[in-house]
Amino acid sequence: MIGWTLARYLSVRFLQTIGAVFLMISGMIYVVDFIELLRRTGDIPGVSAGYIAYFSFLRVPSVSEQIMPFCVLFGTMATFLTLTRTLELLVARAVGVSVWGFLVPPLAIAAATGIGSVVLFNPVSAAMKNRADVIETQLFGRNGKKNDDTSLWIRQQSVDGEVFIKAAQASADGTKLSSPVAYVYDPAGTFEQRIEAPAGKLWPGVWQFDKARVIAPGEESFATDVYLLAARISPDEIVQGAIAPDAVPFWDLPSLRATAEAEGLDGTGYRLQFHTLLARPLLFIAMVLIAAAFSLRFFRFGGIAKMIFGGVGAGFVLYVATKFVGDLGGAGLLSPLVAAWSPAVVASLLGAFALLNQEDG
Repeated sequence: MIGWTLARYLSVRFLQTIGAVFLMISGMIYVVDFIELLRRTGDIPGVSAGYIAYFSFLRVPSVSEQIMPFCVLFGTMATFLTLTRTLELLVARAVGVSVWGFLVPPLAIAAATGIGSVVLFNPVSAAMKNRADVIETQLFGRNGKKNDDTSLWIRQQSVDGEVFIKAAQASADGTKLSSPVAYVYDPAGTFEQRIEAPAGKLWPGVWQFDKARVIAPGEESFATDVYLLAARISPDEIVQGAIAPDAVPFWDLPSLRATAEAEGLDGTGYRLQFHTLLARPLLFIAMVLIAAAFSLRFFRFGGIAKMIFGGVGAGFVLYVATKFVGDLGGAGLLSPLVAAWSPAVVASLLGAFALLNQEDG
């Protein structure tokens, strides 16, 4: 068993190295993103470098969150290699501490870091990303392109049946629509009517279409000053409907998924993101096991460069596999539970097996 003094020493070393790697990579991302945004906004009048620096700062945490597993991998490998080069791990082995003993601190750090990144860092990152998306829309238009299409679709279930509403644009609070076109289907799925209007407004429980024209199959179209349609959707749900799952804070994912499914929308993306975040601590643990399997070789045996590249390659393969399986889950080919947890579980088992074979085999 590892003693408290050695455990604390190793924990500090691992935490410092992982933190340094994370800050270094995040800083590089910030510099590159800042320069790119300066280039893209060079022809936009009234946009200062300070404002772009603030904009880029809001964007960095969401990107940094995606590279956290690599930070754990690189930080763990760097720490193990340093401790091996300075013979500190050799001394630990000499006094009877096995590889499983001095793996306890990095595994604990990985688990704690994963939990902290989910319950603390992710909500902050999502809030900053949402603010950055608002600024990006103001500067470049929807999807980051000037004068791009800002139209949106709204789907709802109500007493009138299923309704699909296409609007040219929605107000920031989600209560007003520009040039809405509503397609109304009865509960049996039969098309009933199409409603066109220059403007629409959402009141509690009802849509109001001003100067509307109603077109129904087999009937003459007619115009009316005001047309009312039952609504089972709130302004917040309209605004949130355009939010990607990775921009939703961890604590809001269950409620947003339930709301989307209650409105007849697909909540697979939110369910997948929720389980992906839950599996993140285990993914970090897998990265530690992979790093240990590729970085505990004694320097005098040689092959250090090959070992480092092998660990980086294994981490990259795991990252690609995680994204690939996640895409399968998002497409509905795998259940969100399997898509989110299987890469971390398989990688942890493979890392533990490699260590068993290397140390005890």
